[in-house]
Amino acid sequence: MRVGLNLVYLVPGEMGGTEVYARALVPLLGARDDLEVTAFVNQEAAGTDWGPGVREVVLPVRSSNRVDWVRGEQQHLPRAAERAGCELVHSLASTAPLRGRFTRVTTVHDLHYKLVPDSHFGLRGVGMRVLVPAAARRSHRVIVDARSTVDDLREHLGTPAGKIDVVPLGVTAAPPVTPTPAPALREQLALGDRRVLLTMSAKRPHKNLLRLLDAHARLGADRPVLVLPGYPTPHEAELRARAQELGTAADVRFPAWISDEDREGLYALADAFVFPSLYEGFGLPVLEAMARGVPVATSGRASLAEVAGDAAVLFDPEEPAAIATAITGLLDDGDARARLRAAGRERAAAFTWERTAALTVDSYRRALSAR
Repeated sequence: MRVGLNLVYLVPGEMGGTEVYARALVPLLGARDDLEVTAFVNQEAAGTDWGPGVREVVLPVRSSNRVDWVRGEQQHLPRAAERAGCELVHSLASTAPLRGRFTRVTTVHDLHYKLVPDSHFGLRGVGMRVLVPAAARRSHRVIVDARSTVDDLREHLGTPAGKIDVVPLGVTAAPPVTPTPAPALREQLALGDRRVLLTMSAKRPHKNLLRLLDAHARLGADRPVLVLPGYPTPHEAELRARAQELGTAADVRFPAWISDEDREGLYALADAFVFPSLYEGFGLPVLEAMARGVPVATSGRASLAEVAGDAAVLFDPEEPAAIATAITGLLDDGDARARLRAAGRERAAAFTWERTAALTVDSYRRALSAR
């Protein structure tokens, strides 16, 4: 099967979960004997090592410019895919070429642009509102990460359920690094000997970090230090201001970019992991924390409840009191923490990228057969 992969969107270091998805999935597809894989990339991603079984074609666009991204996907990619002899093109990030003689499969990770519109703004927001529905309509199969997204596509885009394949993501293995030792991290982040509550989340409104700060303030004078790593965004100023208003600024840390060594060190150091997002297409951070044996409390919304199962404490993300109660339960109940450490590891082990790749190829075959 001659497969083209639409990676025109991917600007390394800027795409979050969709980049994790591509970097994990593409090498596994390239390693299969039943596929011939061509990766179509922009100039920023040129030279990426996708594995020995993947041929790279660089399109003449720089996708950090959103107009260039669309031009590359809609104008250059169809011609390049046809020249390469691709019988199927899989688009990995919710938008797709709308023309071309090849069969189209598109992974729609979520409907953030519609359900939490402040997650996409400016030109990108406008583009997503046009291109995602069009991609779902024009594709022969649509892949989603979770069953809850099937309902979203049916309700909001009118996509027939019979056209959608659920392909869960996998847990990315911990990088082969030595975690920063706890004493060094405690000194670096001024943690003292206090307990640590960790979240790994982009600082964007739909991640619900304002309510997390409200919940954290309810934990009382012996509250743990809340650590929120992540690249700075305009929303961070609002988060810092809220912590000041609540009188908890001394109990919150906002490290920006952190190394793999520091990230793994924080997982090892954390007493609990909390993820209060209002909406996710899947929720990889929850599984990644579970895989590392950190007890988790997370939003009970949609895909997060689906992914976490009974291996995490679930709460109503719109109620700071409920978030605070869930955190307190994790921190104060040693037996619950021990149970969730074991249950989380077991739960995360069921989500492998090898399974993701196999189910993805099943979707390709359905698309070709249906066409």
